[in-house]
Amino acid sequence: MARIRTLIMGAAGRDFHNFNTFFRDNEQYEIVAFTATQIPGIEDRLYPTELAGSLYPQGIPIYDERDLLNLIRDRQIEQVIFAYSDISHEYVMHKASQVLAAGADFRLMGTAATQIKSSRPVVSVCAVRTGSGKSQTSRYVVGALQSFGYRVVAVRHPMPYGNLVAQSVQRFAEYDDLDEYECTIEEREEYEPYIDRGAVIYAGVDYGAILKKAEEEADVIVWDGGNNDLPFYRPDLHIVVVDPHRPGHEIAYHPGEANLRSADVVLINKVDTADYANVRKVRENIQAANPGAVILEAASPLFVDNPAAIRGKRVLVVEDGPTLTHGEMAYGAGVIAAQRFGAAEIIDPRPFAVGSIVDTYNKYPTTGHVLPAMGYGAKQMAELEQTINSADADLVIVATPIDLRRVIKIKLPMERVRYELQVVGTPTLEDLLREKFG
Repeated sequence: MARIRTLIMGAAGRDFHNFNTFFRDNEQYEIVAFTATQIPGIEDRLYPTELAGSLYPQGIPIYDERDLLNLIRDRQIEQVIFAYSDISHEYVMHKASQVLAAGADFRLMGTAATQIKSSRPVVSVCAVRTGSGKSQTSRYVVGALQSFGYRVVAVRHPMPYGNLVAQSVQRFAEYDDLDEYECTIEEREEYEPYIDRGAVIYAGVDYGAILKKAEEEADVIVWDGGNNDLPFYRPDLHIVVVDPHRPGHEIAYHPGEANLRSADVVLINKVDTADYANVRKVRENIQAANPGAVILEAASPLFVDNPAAIRGKRVLVVEDGPTLTHGEMAYGAGVIAAQRFGAAEIIDPRPFAVGSIVDTYNKYPTTGHVLPAMGYGAKQMAELEQTINSADADLVIVATPIDLRRVIKIKLPMERVRYELQVVGTPTLEDLLREKFG
């Protein structure tokens, strides 16, 4: 029987995982190509033979998603696998319609075919949208489990934007590890907070190989999800974070709604800064989609070293990049801090933007008068640095999970905004973890 000629649409994450777990040694399918989107500069390379396996001695080419319809036609593609996340249901079906009209099948893959079973207990922390607060929730879970006396290792959703072979299995325990793997700002934002807490975190490309390494040094594994994707490992406790600043999104995005429907615990975050009507709407949607889930509420209190430095100042606000881009938020914790502590004005960064920062604003027009901390590589980091230092501002408010001064030079005075998870009421998330694992 001829192998089914297949293309995988992705963004250097779920696409590679689906290939590794289901297609790599599967002689029923021929993966002709990957396509890439969302992340700048991840196309025009190969998924290397070292990872692709014996069926693909030349590796597998990765193209820009804009080539999708031409690839279906020119390469006789019979089936297209949609494999990236934080996408509206409407967008997914537009892509499906394009694929179907071109003559190919369109497929979404479920957890039975793609999740890996661990020999250790797994707590997964995922979300319905990027920027909901899953990273701070993951850190909370790691701290709670450590307090119970467990050796805890976190595994982060992939961000392999460089050499895929070198990044196949990555272990981060010290800051030097970040330099060794030439981590981008986006990667550092996820890994540094674990290192700050003395925890180990893994990431990479081959999550079967990563799991084997993590199991060697862990009693419990915490899956720290990316975007709003489903966990790569089969969870023993599945925690999903929702955001009342975007009510309705919990049932309108893929695969966030699938996360919501499969959750054991749903955490409504940011209740301290959201309208009560929006919190109530989100709770109603949770109960309709997943009536068996335990629903918790949490706040994300802000911490600023010197709030008085903000009062009366014209400020440039730098927010977490993914939250503003494919997370579609117009603001984040930095704007809330600027308003709360009396900034005279939040200046518009667009007149000072250069290079790919300009392209980011054009691609994501919903971004407000804030600067997304884009840093997918050295060139973009330099453009971010130039944009910040050219701004006509008195002060820079940086609300990213890391201190940007570790990777770029900021000449203007700066205040950092930090935020952590604070569960409201009982039972707490720690109570539920103790009940399950304590």
